Amino acid sequence: MSGAPDRSRSVVGRVAIVTGAASGMGRATALLLAGEGAKVAVTDLDLAACDAVAAKAGPNAKAFVLDVADGEAIKATVAAIAAHFGGIDILINNAGVSGFCPLDADDEYEAIWHRAIAVMLTAHQRMVRAALPFLRQSDAARIVNIASTEGLGATPGDTPYVAAKTGVTGLTRGLAVDLGKEGITVNCICPGPIRTGMTDKVPEEDKATFARRRTALRRYGEPEEVAHVTLGLVLPAASYITGAVIPVDGGLTARNA
Repeated sequence: MSGAPDRSRSVVGRVAIVTGAASGMGRATALLLAGEGAKVAVTDLDLAACDAVAAKAGPNAKAFVLDVADGEAIKATVAAIAAHFGGIDILINNAGVSGFCPLDADDEYEAIWHRAIAVMLTAHQRMVRAALPFLRQSDAARIVNIASTEGLGATPGDTPYVAAKTGVTGLTRGLAVDLGKEGITVNCICPGPIRTGMTDKVPEEDKATFARRRTALRRYGEPEEVAHVTLGLVLPAASYITGAVIPVDGGLTARNA
């Protein structure tokens, strides 16, 4: 790419793919992007749930069923999205699964490990590689990988998730270096304690105690608060931010005591 970067702070008409968009941060991101005028591919395992999000997002959104652990499905779905919308400008790798499991759980641990790596690390690079021919045709191509503060530290009993999310931060930096010469930016967001499906089972009292003890803001975050940071990174004007790993954690990683 050459010439002066686009300084626009608008995503109107841009085509965005959001994985894991049926709920939580993915849903919030898809709705926000659509609300800002982007054309959004809402992807997840559950087509009915994706349809519901797409219907709420409006006429510029379309649902696509996608299991990101399936490499062939990624290739086919990304190609279908590009054909439907006429290209791809933005890729948000958000899909995730829980990874808590004790090390001595034998077969269960192995299954959770492989699923975590497949969904939250291998799928990211597959999505990028499948979308790359279309991103290269964009004048403001943006990739955002959603990791976690578990990629910056660790919680006991969570090694599959920690390994996958730590891999995402490294993958982000590697992709940023590889794709920088083409003007394609690649950044990573590390959410902290956010109210999503993964944290629904945590009792409210325990959420409040954790937030008070661990975060500077003394509260859990909302999916929309992560989505707005994602939006900032995919703007055409965000043309000199790449390889960044950004905590969105209420000050969890900043707080010592």
